[in-house]
Amino acid sequence: MLPISRGVARYAPTVYDRGMKLFLDTANVDQVKEVAAWGVLDGVTTNPSLVLKEGHDFKKTVLAMCKHVPCVSAQVTATDFAGMKKQGEEYASWHKNVYVKVPMTTEGLKALHYFRSKGIRTNTTLIFSAAQALLAAKAGANIISPFIGRLDDIGEDGMGLIAEIMEIWHQYDFDCEVLVASTRHPVHIVKAATLGAHICTIPYEIFKKLPLHPLTDIGLQKFLKDWQGVKK
Repeated sequence: MLPISRGVARYAPTVYDRGMKLFLDTANVDQVKEVAAWGVLDGVTTNPSLVLKEGHDFKKTVLAMCKHVPCVSAQVTATDFAGMKKQGEEYASWHKNVYVKVPMTTEGLKALHYFRSKGIRTNTTLIFSAAQALLAAKAGANIISPFIGRLDDIGEDGMGLIAEIMEIWHQYDFDCEVLVASTRHPVHIVKAATLGAHICTIPYEIFKKLPLHPLTDIGLQKFLKDWQGVKK
């Protein structure tokens, strides 16, 4: 079992925090509120595409989600260090639950190093190789986000990358969590947990499938039918 990262703060004692954390990949506050009510949600990841899809004010959306979960990743849109620094400091000032989401570029590495020195927590996005993961962790990222679904889309092995990254993480005491992103179906979530990933972020449509199984429905219907017989 991997050690818990020293720099990862715990804000939600109602969520059982041993094992893989579950994040919702969305910019829809109603979806966050709904899944948070299940008692299993540890955080939210957003990106400019998701925010555009919802069509709401970015800051208001982030602040609303921070009421429901202890970690909300808000992505910078700047591509240079100075711009990332300015946006990241602004985002971090909004709420203590905000993690600044930084792209995996050389300018992003500079930003990760700066944010770590200032105590601003970060999530590195758009990681597609173990080398990128290693650099982001060394630069100071609190979370790294390998995108497995997009790798699968081009014929590469997304979960194979997670296995490789987790093997590296077992060798070193990185103060950085591995977040499995771009998940496409429930099997991705189960495999991520099997490999010991720290976090898995999940689209709303996939999250809704996780509690479901046809045998559960059949069994419940039978129990209810039998209970009606008992009541008679």
